[in-house]
Amino acid sequence: MAFSKGLALLSFLFIVHLAGIYLFTSGFLLTRLSLPDFTQCQDKTCVLPPTHKRAVLLIIDALRFDFVSPDPPIPPSPFHHDILTLPRELTAANPRNSFLFNAYSDPPTATLQRIKALTTGSLPTFVDIGNNFGGSSIAEDSIMKQLKLAGKRAAFMGDDTWMSVFPDSFQPNMSFPYDSFNVEDLHTVDEGVIKHLFPLLEDASKPFDFLVGHFLGVDHVGHRDVVELLDDETLLVVLGDHGMDRSGDHGGDGIFETSSAMWIYSKGPELSIDASNVPSGLLQYTTFPGAPTSHRYIQQIDIVPTLSLLLGLPIPFNNLGTIIPELFWRDQMGTGLSEALAINVAQIKSYLDAYRSSSSGGELNEAWQSLIAAWTTSQTVSSTAEQTLTSMTNYTRLALTACRSIWAQFNAFFMGLGLALLAIGSIATWATYSGLLAVGDDWESWLGDQLLRYMRGAAVGSVLGILVYLVLGAYLPGMDAMDCILFLAPFASCVTMIATSAPRLSFSMLKSVPLPLVLHTAAFLSNSFTFWEDHLVPFLLISSMAPFVLQGVAASSPRLRWRILGFSGLFALCVRAISMSTVCREEQQPYCHVTYYASLSLPSPPLPVLYLALPTAIALPWAVRRFLRISRSHLGLAEVFIPWILMPTLIVGTLHWLLEWADSAGVSGSEWTPVVRLTRTWLVRSSLLLLVGGGSLWWAIPLCLDVESPSTKPGEKRQVNIVGYANAFGSSYLLFWTIFLSLVYTTTQLTGQLVLALTTIAFVRDVRRMEALAASKPSALLKALAHAPLVPIRFSDIMPVALLGLHAFYGTGHQSTISSIQWKSAFLLTPTMNFGLSAATVTLNSFGPLFLAGVGVPLLALWNRAPKAGGKTRADTQVQGESIVAGLGVMMYYGSLLLGTAVSAAILRRHLMVWKVFAPRFMAAVVGLVVVDVGVLVGFGAGVQRVGGRVAHVCRGVAAQFVA
Repeated sequence: MAFSKGLALLSFLFIVHLAGIYLFTSGFLLTRLSLPDFTQCQDKTCVLPPTHKRAVLLIIDALRFDFVSPDPPIPPSPFHHDILTLPRELTAANPRNSFLFNAYSDPPTATLQRIKALTTGSLPTFVDIGNNFGGSSIAEDSIMKQLKLAGKRAAFMGDDTWMSVFPDSFQPNMSFPYDSFNVEDLHTVDEGVIKHLFPLLEDASKPFDFLVGHFLGVDHVGHRDVVELLDDETLLVVLGDHGMDRSGDHGGDGIFETSSAMWIYSKGPELSIDASNVPSGLLQYTTFPGAPTSHRYIQQIDIVPTLSLLLGLPIPFNNLGTIIPELFWRDQMGTGLSEALAINVAQIKSYLDAYRSSSSGGELNEAWQSLIAAWTTSQTVSSTAEQTLTSMTNYTRLALTACRSIWAQFNAFFMGLGLALLAIGSIATWATYSGLLAVGDDWESWLGDQLLRYMRGAAVGSVLGILVYLVLGAYLPGMDAMDCILFLAPFASCVTMIATSAPRLSFSMLKSVPLPLVLHTAAFLSNSFTFWEDHLVPFLLISSMAPFVLQGVAASSPRLRWRILGFSGLFALCVRAISMSTVCREEQQPYCHVTYYASLSLPSPPLPVLYLALPTAIALPWAVRRFLRISRSHLGLAEVFIPWILMPTLIVGTLHWLLEWADSAGVSGSEWTPVVRLTRTWLVRSSLLLLVGGGSLWWAIPLCLDVESPSTKPGEKRQVNIVGYANAFGSSYLLFWTIFLSLVYTTTQLTGQLVLALTTIAFVRDVRRMEALAASKPSALLKALAHAPLVPIRFSDIMPVALLGLHAFYGTGHQSTISSIQWKSAFLLTPTMNFGLSAATVTLNSFGPLFLAGVGVPLLALWNRAPKAGGKTRADTQVQGESIVAGLGVMMYYGSLLLGTAVSAAILRRHLMVWKVFAPRFMAAVVGLVVVDVGVLVGFGAGVQRVGGRVAHVCRGVAAQFVA
């Protein structure tokens, strides 16, 4: 039952990690309270006479401000600037009818969150980004709800996200949604919008009062045709839901992602008599990076109260935007603007009062006195109209600032519980790791006794959790009985693990402190070290090899010395080569240069990668076979698996991405696009089927052995030769690992495939280095002869594997940012979005290298460990115990990283960079630890158990032949 005990231990620690993550995130990633109220005013005191009967709202995905700016950055880009010129031309020609703004889009800059903001006037929170792929209908007040209450007819065409959040707001006969998640097909959505937009505009009966058209591309819009078809009673609003960074991505809070364009145009009545007379205290300006002059700057949510009042509608109840003053300046005294601002101020005051009275009202405590003072000032009659207008604007902006800060409020109690559980879980992992090392081959009985103690501790903790809730529940706001149990049950069990497993602490133990791990964990307290982590990891990785180099220099023989130094040198070269593949965070500019792609703005592979990709896919299986040949374990299953399973899947994965490049770069021609797309899809599907077959074959006959039984003369002892016996465990497990390597390889773009190949070479060379070091120990031969364990796995042996996984994560084109997610990988198995399959391939693309580290670490315990059966000991007993130790080590490393990021996020939660740097790194650490834990469970539960069982079976069969 060794397998079940080891798996139970690893599973328990996985549950401890999940419980700690749940408790900490419950206090750290809070969502705002959504109030169900909606604005009503029967006496018409909260509306103004409409300036227009209807409106056309055209949204262009990721339309950044500089794309329409009259003063684009210097030097301008021929692909982005001075192309969409109509807004600036009409603004210059009709300054009273046309207005162009640089609008700030609150992060996260994802389409769903921006649609919510553009219709409700409210703010998203950081955790809302997780809902971008499954938005539910908006229950709070919105401009769509107000249109429906007023009996207005709304039409829609374009991005189908609108239909998921407003399923009942649009007229069925004027609703034309299109799937928008296929990033490789922008044309279908935009052509569908144009197909239905122009007939509605041309219809003389004007069957709509509000029309929404959501485009995905700028070049399809046809603005001049839209303007020509407008009548004098229709208001046109063209805007970007958000901006984009230099590589075309979005989701974060960089200035390029949050700078969106907004153009408002009235073909008929003037919106302003002279906007230059608007008091300067009401206006804000900003300079876009690289632009020669500043430009008018607003909050994107300002369109909500502005559009509502221009259409004669009440402002949505939850709105925090401020009306755009230029559009209400209709007399020299600013009477219209004053009336509009008064309605705006009253609406925001009503919202804040309702929020204050809600269950979350305490969040406003710190800002409430300032808000009351600003409200009082806004209601005081000032000596000049400008002062009155300024005081009202100051109140609305103060409310926006206050709410931005309170929706970053944290529950310190939950965060403390999560930190405590993560910390004690890491200590318990170390204690169990140390205990297993101490007991050696007797680990089975020791672990069995320990698991019983852990279960008793968990049972006691569960009872304590219920009692604490019953006695103190009234004093623990937000906690229920399950929260108490989730904390105390694993906490009590971890205390038991530490009390019964931890070695005695001594001063000499300080010598073995893993310095790279300590430095890595502490680095997260610095925002600079955090966003330069991709440069920190290779430094720590090379540093972790220093003790081995010193041991190699002191090796007893020149051959061992050169083996150890050679393996270490090749490992370092691979690490350095991986470092050459980079993508850049915004904070790293201008000191970082993108090499993963051909350029910052062109997400295609560099030219050398195109030439090297296919040869690499062919050479990597050959390298694996050569690696196995050293230990004569290239026979058996390896003879079939490597040339007929591994090599074809790697080649097919490369061919897919080569075809993707040819298609996106236009090399194949547009007429071949459907054929190329279909070919790519079926290539990957066939590769997956081949892997399933290969996995089944491995499960049936996993061993790379060749059994020879030479004929003997009568009376002679029977001889049995097992070729590959010395590496029976390691060779089979390596093939098991390559199954997952092939999966990750297929989901990774071409540059990343070269990185994965280098990672594989570095990994196997590190395994050989560890083997050579074990052989260099003076007692190694004596121990082997005595059938004692070889040199046990040390944490210093595990750290390079853990760091190599993280290094490969960065080398395959990722960062701890939302914008670095490679969405192309979502369409490997299907030409359109399939939430299950797309989520799986994106996850493999993003965190596959970490999964490979978790699955691969048992190889340290299995490589060149010959089965040693004696007496009642199973042939696989030793390697299973050391595999558990290896798994605990890598879980401990990534658990410590999570603890470090959680501590930094908690301590620095008021830091300016918390949502830009610390929170995303914490979330990446959460996913990273979960992925590594799952990798360890899969590796030990499926790989080690299967290999160990089959090797033990062969050993019993051989022993039976000897007896016979």
